[in-house]
Amino acid sequence: MTESKGLKDRNDTADSGAAPRKSLLQRWRPYAAGVVVLVVVFGASAAIGAHVRGAKADKVKPPANAAGPDGQAKLAVPVKPSVPVTLTVYEDLRSPQSKAFAEQYADTFTKLLATGQVEIQYRLVTHTDSQLGGHGSRAAANAAACAQDQGRYTQFVQQVWNRQPDPSDDALSSQKLLKELSEKAGKIDEGKFVPCMKGNDHEGWVAKSESDFVSGAYGEVPVVQINGETVPDVQMSLTPVKLRSMVEKEAKKVSDETVPSGQPSLAS
Repeated sequence: MTESKGLKDRNDTADSGAAPRKSLLQRWRPYAAGVVVLVVVFGASAAIGAHVRGAKADKVKPPANAAGPDGQAKLAVPVKPSVPVTLTVYEDLRSPQSKAFAEQYADTFTKLLATGQVEIQYRLVTHTDSQLGGHGSRAAANAAACAQDQGRYTQFVQQVWNRQPDPSDDALSSQKLLKELSEKAGKIDEGKFVPCMKGNDHEGWVAKSESDFVSGAYGEVPVVQINGETVPDVQMSLTPVKLRSMVEKEAKKVSDETVPSGQPSLAS
């Protein structure tokens, strides 16, 4: 399938000859409840075939187990307990830039999640539809939300990246293609997925996501935030090493702020 300012580069290779010392990521493991992934997808609230398309586009139907602040739309899907750092990635399933980012940072995200100190929130937007016409971004985002209803968001989106057409080709609007992608993703009950996809069950949530993205004036996807702070110049200057360093720095900051006065911090 997102999330801050100035954080440093990291080397994956430990310095040879240096005395063994636990990294910040290792020191977080005892305090993290486990690997955390948050997926944020958006959709509409309407029974299939019971409401006109316009009504679905106005109502918000979150996918399964969605969460959010009291009194606000439930835009987040928590899969694991909370952790020190939330990495938010805004992406457009029709956007080549979003695909390139996902591929470039896949290994980094896997390693960060494995530490237990990071949760990732993916937020789907439909910017490409607005720029080039068509509704492939919207249709794919709705389908991804349908996959999330069955806990298969990540697997479905990976299939979208694998088959992503040229953005000038609105092929992702094809229900036949989206069904094929769900089958490739595996472990998706087509009897539930297909009605959800064809009925545009989560279309309103998709629209809410895009509306919030536009209101935030974030610019072009991908957009990355770390604990709510937007990382500048993602496409021009951010690298996997730099992102890892930024996350480590934020984790240390959170750790230092949560250690009671007079108690040793994780950095000591």
